Amino acid sequence: MHIPLLSSLLLSPLDALHSLSHQLVYALFASTPFVSQPMTGEYLLGLGIADITGPVVETNMMGYASLAQTATGLHMRQRARAFIVAEVASPADRILFINADIAMGDSGVRRALLAALAEEYGEGTYHAGNVALVGTHQHSGVGGYLENLLPQITSRGLHPQTLSAILSGTLLATRRAHASLAPGSLALGTGRVENGSINRSPTAYRANPAAERARYSDAGGEDGDQEWGVGVLRFGGAAEDEAERGFLSFFGVHGTSIYENNTLISGDNKGMAAYLYESSIEPHAMPGNTTYVAGFVQGAVGDTSPNTLGAFCESPGQPYDGLPCVANSSTCGGRAQECHGRGPLFDKDLAGSGELGGWGFESNTEVGRRQVAGVRGAMGFSGSASASSDSGLQQGPTAKTELKAKVKRQGGKGGMQPVHGPVRSAHAYVDMSGYEFSLANGTRVRTCPAAMGFSFAGGTTDGPGAFDFVQGDNKTEGEQNPFWELVKVFITPPPSKEQAACQAPKPILLNTGFAHRPYEWAPSTVDVQMFRVGNFVMVIVPGEPTTMAGRRLRETIHARLVSSGIFGDQDDETHVVIVGTANTYAHYVTTREEYAVQRYEGASTLFGPHTLEAYIDKYTSMVPFLANGVQGPGWERPQPPSDAPPKEQISKAISMQTDVKFDAAPFRKQFGQAVEDVRSEPYRAGETVWARFVGANPRNNLRLEGTFIAVERLDAAGTWVMVKSDSHPSTVYRWKRESTILGTSSVRISWTIESNTPAGIYRLRYFGDSKSLGGKISAFVGTSGNFTVG
Repeated sequence: MHIPLLSSLLLSPLDALHSLSHQLVYALFASTPFVSQPMTGEYLLGLGIADITGPVVETNMMGYASLAQTATGLHMRQRARAFIVAEVASPADRILFINADIAMGDSGVRRALLAALAEEYGEGTYHAGNVALVGTHQHSGVGGYLENLLPQITSRGLHPQTLSAILSGTLLATRRAHASLAPGSLALGTGRVENGSINRSPTAYRANPAAERARYSDAGGEDGDQEWGVGVLRFGGAAEDEAERGFLSFFGVHGTSIYENNTLISGDNKGMAAYLYESSIEPHAMPGNTTYVAGFVQGAVGDTSPNTLGAFCESPGQPYDGLPCVANSSTCGGRAQECHGRGPLFDKDLAGSGELGGWGFESNTEVGRRQVAGVRGAMGFSGSASASSDSGLQQGPTAKTELKAKVKRQGGKGGMQPVHGPVRSAHAYVDMSGYEFSLANGTRVRTCPAAMGFSFAGGTTDGPGAFDFVQGDNKTEGEQNPFWELVKVFITPPPSKEQAACQAPKPILLNTGFAHRPYEWAPSTVDVQMFRVGNFVMVIVPGEPTTMAGRRLRETIHARLVSSGIFGDQDDETHVVIVGTANTYAHYVTTREEYAVQRYEGASTLFGPHTLEAYIDKYTSMVPFLANGVQGPGWERPQPPSDAPPKEQISKAISMQTDVKFDAAPFRKQFGQAVEDVRSEPYRAGETVWARFVGANPRNNLRLEGTFIAVERLDAAGTWVMVKSDSHPSTVYRWKRESTILGTSSVRISWTIESNTPAGIYRLRYFGDSKSLGGKISAFVGTSGNFTVG
């Protein structure tokens, strides 16, 4: 199905007017001699946020690759957060960093976004070189938006509605950031997210040289197998005493806090962390409507897990039930399916409320809080995450006062250093199916066409695989299960001897690099990109580097920045961070030692054992393009040598999701009618109030920038005021198909009352849209009876 990127799809008449005004603003910025103006801010900064939530029912979720995980409702909306940094004297020198609550960046989404941005702002403002589309790598979002076939399989193909929601939301977030461009300052700090993650493949990590591992013994986790450090880039006002506007924080942890058995759309731990931080700053604003924008960005995420208690056997009746899984294979009784990671509040997850119990939501909030605490520590703010309020953070005067505190100059952990210097970006397309280069010892090597190993199908302790596949299985081809040896040739072409040798010691299960029908199964050409803002560099990676792979990449680039004279040789003068799952999803990046172990991460390293070294070779070759003296204005500056961009796949994509046929209300009932209402007795904090309504399919209207549900309170003037939306973690929206033939459905909405909820009279409201047999969509509202909280 072809999805044209038309202005009419993404621009309302009002947005078109805004677009015109934004172009005029940019023209003003581009022509005004800012250096002569009395401004104290060194940069032009813009921040924006927007809703990107796709269909919350009847759509497979993205991340766990489980056919059974089809969405049935909504816990919290997905957002895109856009951050723009431009030079005051040369606004064409800018970067646009989009941090989206999606599993990963994608070439198709990015291509369409760049086309929309070029149409709206001109080709020279936002382009392939200076725009990064980064996914938080959460596994609770809507699927069906990636353009390659393999990640589409469990989603039953492409979902145009999901893709459209992501495109329109990222564009809106960018518009808002662009419209908010104003002089400001940046500051850089480092902190620590204590117990924010665990290494889910420690046996592979321990294959790295002991001397290398010893260098990181205090980095976090067991013997340094995790990076608990967090880097924070804070966006401030033009003057030191002006309130801060937001931040980008960089910390690697998988978005798998919410377990695979969940079917509610949510944002996982990074989406939760953003909500916690933003609502602590502006507690009376609805989520998604804050002026403060908190970006919790993914780092070297490959072997990280938020399930910090470890992996245990869930094998009732077996002697190993409740015991740790077998280490390298992550199995229980020889099977991967019964081995599951446990989050930090696993007991509370099991004992949670009927609304969210058993799916990891308590642990999800806790891992979000830990990241918030790490960011606050990096900023030097007092206080930490607590469970005393809905947001999970201390609110009120303390938060407001801290935002107006002057940027600390003492440096070190807990302090912020001002950022000075140019804004630069470097970008290239690289065909990784046969990238040739020399290793440090002079040996000539190359990468391989993409392939997935047998351990890929074994899954991870965050989401085990199926059948008899296990991790750490690096038996050669021919030694594997003969059934799968036979079946695999019917799925993708059999690997040649050359391909098998190139990918060794990986035994190939899916030879995706040679699977081109009905369209490309996996990417061959990827985006490699780096952003520089003064003494801060972001290495933007098209995949998931493991902890040690990220360290090697980061340190090699840092050394090249120093040897090239771009940075000084003092550690506190420079900061380099790894940004994962960005722009193109090319799966994993391991060290050669980890690759040889062939756990999930090694088996999912598409381009063979030299993948990491290939990225190191390419990224370090791009460092000179970040130098101060690179000539040319903005997008005309020289860029690194590049292969051709990847071929577009969206127009070839298959979609097996059918449209909503029609909705109908049961006999003698109407849409929005409460068929099970709230009780008459007062409710107390900690209780859940709920009501069930005659519903309609929410795919009729995604209600982007809106809400499906509201909790309203009657104020002293007798006016109903919305106090909660479907983006609050205390509310839940569930949709149920009652009859496919009759077109009937129901909606259950609930609110678990927080401890700080004011006493008063409340009600629940449900906002829906029905579709007639003729295709007309009509909005309706359902309202519960009044109830008292006291």
